[in-house]
Amino acid sequence: MTAPLSAPSPEPETLTSLVSQLVDDGRSFIAAEIDLAKARASDKVSRYRSAATFFAIAGVLALAALIAFLVGLIMALTPLVGPLGSTLIVVGAVLLIAGILAMVGKSRLSGGQA
Repeated sequence: MTAPLSAPSPEPETLTSLVSQLVDDGRSFIAAEIDLAKARASDKVSRYRSAATFFAIAGVLALAALIAFLVGLIMALTPLVGPLGSTLIVVGAVLLIAGILAMVGKSRLSGGQA
């Protein structure tokens, strides 16, 4: 009869192997953290891109509505002052508002009123 085989006794780990394992675990942890940060950034970029698309569409629709309003205003004023007069009145008023808004924006850039 042969003697039963006993399981080899585990060798005690050396300090060098423990340090090596610690370094490997640290590298794995850092790589996982970097991958997590990339995934989070990708998710945020995707959400912001989607939101920006909806804001752009909303802006285009708002501009179309403003143009329709201005055309309607010109048409409403036409019986009173004629087509040229109504166009000049509406365009002048819009340019005046745009000029005021531009001056307010410029004053805020140059450190004027907050």
